[in-house]
Amino acid sequence: MAYNWWEIRVLCDQNLEEVIFWRLDSFGCRGTASQVKGNNCLVLAYLPEEQTQLLDLSALALNLRQDALCMSLPHPVIDWSLIEEEDWASSWKQYWQPQEIGDRFLIHPAWLALSEESDKIILRLDPGAAFGTGTHPTTELCLESLEMRLGLEPNPEAIIADIGCGSGILSIGAALLGVRQIYAVDIDPLAIRSTIHNRKLNQIEEEKLIVEQGDIEHLIELLPEPVDGILCNILAEVVIDIVPYLQAIAKPTTWGIISGVLLEQSKSVANTLEENGWVVATLWKQENWCCFNIRYS
Repeated sequence: MAYNWWEIRVLCDQNLEEVIFWRLDSFGCRGTASQVKGNNCLVLAYLPEEQTQLLDLSALALNLRQDALCMSLPHPVIDWSLIEEEDWASSWKQYWQPQEIGDRFLIHPAWLALSEESDKIILRLDPGAAFGTGTHPTTELCLESLEMRLGLEPNPEAIIADIGCGSGILSIGAALLGVRQIYAVDIDPLAIRSTIHNRKLNQIEEEKLIVEQGDIEHLIELLPEPVDGILCNILAEVVIDIVPYLQAIAKPTTWGIISGVLLEQSKSVANTLEENGWVVATLWKQENWCCFNIRYS
């Protein structure tokens, strides 16, 4: 049985793009894509028809206009329509092309042929309905931090936890950088399905990347021992909620890469980390977003 999905289209000033991504993710959209059009940006997002009503969409449009007003930017143009599942699953793909991230990664859409040899680490990806294509600044920041961490301090025996794995892009990136094992969890069954699919695309053994549906408490039960590294790219509000649980999976040498945080939210996240025994080693920024590189004290 095919289900209908809302396709939300937002034409906006480029400077508003990141706030729109954040707003759409908070709204519960299952997939997003964007395309630059001159000085503007076209953002597309998708969510199941049953998940929202027309009044909710109208409220979303109002919030987006208020965001633009607060940033002294032109109002975005917003519209939406219903499309069938088989249409939405492929309609956004035309906007996404291979993308280099950092010095080593090439994120390559799974449906495009590899046309030439590359000295990059090729990460094949089909995010489906899950968040995480590499185009969002938070994902870029996390991959660059991961590359820096595992490039400067290679650890083939490392065990990594990925909390809120989405499409699995960070878990797969860690696997391709040579860690021994990754445990990935997400509360969204569509994210689990996407991560498993992308694990197969990148020919990563099931035993190396263990994927299960669940939250931080399920992860604590799943892990046989404390981990060497923690990856977490989700909304700031969720980061703040889970930080007190992280000590249960940490040891004195554990490091973490935490993102999904707007600059205006960084102080509250940093305070929560420090109150729970974490030291913020560096804070990387890109546009309106930031990424914490932390270690357990």
